[in-house]
Amino acid sequence: MRLFTVDAFTDSAFQGNPAAVCLLDTPVTAQWMQSVAAEMNLSETAFLLGDELRWFTPVVEVTLCGHATLATAHVLYSTGAAEGPLEFSTASGTLTVNRRPDGMITMDFPAKEVTLSEPPPGLAKALGASPVRVGKSQLDLLVELDSEEAVIALTPDIAALNLIDARGIIVTAPGTKTDFVSRFFAPRVGVPEDPVTGSAHCALSPYWSQRLGRTSLVGAQLSSRGGLVHVTHAGDRVHLAGHAITVLSGELHV
Repeated sequence: MRLFTVDAFTDSAFQGNPAAVCLLDTPVTAQWMQSVAAEMNLSETAFLLGDELRWFTPVVEVTLCGHATLATAHVLYSTGAAEGPLEFSTASGTLTVNRRPDGMITMDFPAKEVTLSEPPPGLAKALGASPVRVGKSQLDLLVELDSEEAVIALTPDIAALNLIDARGIIVTAPGTKTDFVSRFFAPRVGVPEDPVTGSAHCALSPYWSQRLGRTSLVGAQLSSRGGLVHVTHAGDRVHLAGHAITVLSGELHV
């Protein structure tokens, strides 16, 4: 089976978010896919069989992953296996992906509305920062800080964040060179900090579109690798767009 490593949401190698992409040639068990994902030890490994797409962190299967979907589409386009629009059957429904003339890949994902709420106990201490606003978005918490500098300076207590009742913690603020910035911490699913998180932007897009009064925005995720996500809020959908680059390809021997 063919196996790739792709840096997503970037046009430069060794930046953005690396994902492994395994093109299956036969059905396999979830346990086998989980073992491969643990072996790859990246934030996500995508497995594609026909049009069925699944994603695994090193420890669990997830129901939605943006950067590994982008990486999978990039592999299909760059190897000549696909040309036009793609439709992936996933745990989050059918996801449509297309490649623009400029080479950027656009994904049609479900929007995740954010409902403002009180901060859970221990959140501010775990982050080491005082939230301006806190909201819930399905499985994640969204935490707004007062500045881009505050997001950059975060050195959270990952063990303490693991005690917060949420799949992940999206930390965000208004941007200086982009419309907004973010970081994403998800120790509960084996990802202490994700480099660039497409699924988090399904919440960030409607949140900042409402705040800024525009539907098309650009977000920068300020991990050590960094990456850019172009987002367009369209009702109950979000269009995520970004570049990707292949850094490794080979064959899986087991």
